[in-house]
Amino acid sequence: MKLATLLLFAALPVAAQQLELPRPSLGAKVSQTVGVTEISLDYSSPAARGRDVFGSVVPFGEVWRTGANAATRITFSKDVQIGGKTVAAGTYALFTIPNKQAWIFIINRDANQFGAFSYKMGEDVVRVEVKPEPVAPRERMTFLFNDSTDDGTRLTLEWDRTRASLPIRVNTEQQVMAAIATLEKTGWRPWNQAAAYMLQKKDKDFDAGLRLVDQSLKLSEQWNNTWTKAQLLAGKGLLREARAAAERAQQLGAKDPENFNAAAEVKKALSEWKAR
Repeated sequence: MKLATLLLFAALPVAAQQLELPRPSLGAKVSQTVGVTEISLDYSSPAARGRDVFGSVVPFGEVWRTGANAATRITFSKDVQIGGKTVAAGTYALFTIPNKQAWIFIINRDANQFGAFSYKMGEDVVRVEVKPEPVAPRERMTFLFNDSTDDGTRLTLEWDRTRASLPIRVNTEQQVMAAIATLEKTGWRPWNQAAAYMLQKKDKDFDAGLRLVDQSLKLSEQWNNTWTKAQLLAGKGLLREARAAAERAQQLGAKDPENFNAAAEVKKALSEWKAR
């Protein structure tokens, strides 16, 4: 009987005999969409555990994997600008060199490294020096995105009592304009979306928007693109034409009341434009 029991346990799969426990350095992922570009990181997050981190656990002046285990990986879905240089879309290793007065962020082509043991400076795409800041204690090393806009973001590392941030710029307007330039006449929506973008971007371009929305209207007259045209006309100061377009948008929207989600906005605009 005892022999049979031993044989039974010996026959159990190895996985069934393993105990899953928390790792000292936890796997972590973070991502941020900036304009039309997604930036994501995959890293291991070590804990301070009462130790002095920078200058001790992480020596000053040496290339650091910026985490634990495998080197931290950073991925850009589209080209970005870092330190005044273009970094092509793709996945890279992110290293740092911490110091008391300055940190160096490194984007390295070899994304599949364990630690920094095989790091080669010749594979660096860009290096950026930044000034670290003191912060409230943070037990685990953490990456955050701060100050994100359509034009850029800051990738921020915090651990122990130190914060270091890497500015990243994106080419949202150029990317959107390039996409607009390749639009095919497959439907009215993309043209209307492109026209609406001309209203939303920092340097509004009403004339370009009107050309785009007219293409949308040629394909199909909807309340959506008619309302976009009304706003573009108002932006140019052509209020009489804008009122006519807004009234037409109301007529079209009345035929599709469940989806006419701009009804209140159109009504408010008409009231304002008639008063001017």
